[in-house]
Amino acid sequence: PQTRRMVFVKCALLQHQFAFVIEDKYGESSVKQCFFMCFYFLHNDEQIGVMEKIEAHEKALLHRAFSVFILNDKGELMLQQRALHKYHSPGLWTNTCCSHQREGESNISAGKRRLQEEMGFVTELAEAVSFIYKAAFDNGLTEHEYDHVMLGTYNGEPNINPDEVASWKWMDVQAVKDDIAKNPDLYTAWFKIIFEKFYEHIKVDT
Repeated sequence: PQTRRMVFVKCALLQHQFAFVIEDKYGESSVKQCFFMCFYFLHNDEQIGVMEKIEAHEKALLHRAFSVFILNDKGELMLQQRALHKYHSPGLWTNTCCSHQREGESNISAGKRRLQEEMGFVTELAEAVSFIYKAAFDNGLTEHEYDHVMLGTYNGEPNINPDEVASWKWMDVQAVKDDIAKNPDLYTAWFKIIFEKFYEHIKVDT
């Protein structure tokens, strides 16, 4: 433990330091223990300690996350409305699902797991882009994430988990972009950033 704390102090002084929290959880509404990691280089990380997800959000520590975007053959995006009891961003519309990777879990495996947990289905996924964002919320918590965006295709209806999701809908990608511009307060922070900076990555040829 002492060595881990010393490594973190040293790591925090690096100009290009990144820290990851990988959540070990069984539901978004549950607070479970997370693995805290220091990301020395863009593709070489090392685990140095543990902390709870809520602590990472309280301290605004950069942590690893993913966002899944599911589109159908019409080029429509499956949106979900976050459950009203979520501790941040409740009731806001966002991408198909999102969460944090567990220890040793690949982005794709994490995305498929969370699709099943939140939306009740699984489909093949492909990694599209990743980015870092930081967003403070009214409740004093901060999301500071290295977000991995993944895409998949599905044409059926989800079987939503009401503990995680209040509602869902298909929406044309361009219509989503237009509505974000008109009604930004209806959408989550990370979702708006993805549409602003990485729109071309989630468009499909129809």
